[in-house]
Amino acid sequence: MTIEIGQPAPDFSAPATGDQTLSLADFKGKHLVLYFYPKDSTPGCTQEGQDFRDLYSQFQAAGAEVLGVSREGIRSHENFRAKHEFPFHLLSDPDETVCQAYDVMKEKNMYGRKYMGIERSTFLIDGEGRLREAWRKVKVKGHAQAVLEAIQAL
Repeated sequence: MTIEIGQPAPDFSAPATGDQTLSLADFKGKHLVLYFYPKDSTPGCTQEGQDFRDLYSQFQAAGAEVLGVSREGIRSHENFRAKHEFPFHLLSDPDETVCQAYDVMKEKNMYGRKYMGIERSTFLIDGEGRLREAWRKVKVKGHAQAVLEAIQAL
């Protein structure tokens, strides 16, 4: 299932850090940056989270909230978030429901071994719940800044 720019973003509800469950409806009236990353505490994912952390006050000033999503459990997310002082929440999606809704599960190949994993992707959802921008096959360097600029241009 592909999601199109301008269409309503797929709804979601998932357990999040801070002992809560978050859904798309919780962000009505705010822009939402929903970024999917492969795994807690790996170099690229750590850098991506730190980049969103470092720009977080600017995201908030632009009327946006940031959420990270991966398949790890809440305990892993809580540790990852605390260690790097992420001011935003991380969603746990072990059954891949949110990942499937946003079509980020892709076949990957590492050292000749094929497996299904999260393709690093980011979605910008406006305050009405419509998809405004999608970044797929994200390269971490400069990505958070590019997302911030897209929000500021809305």
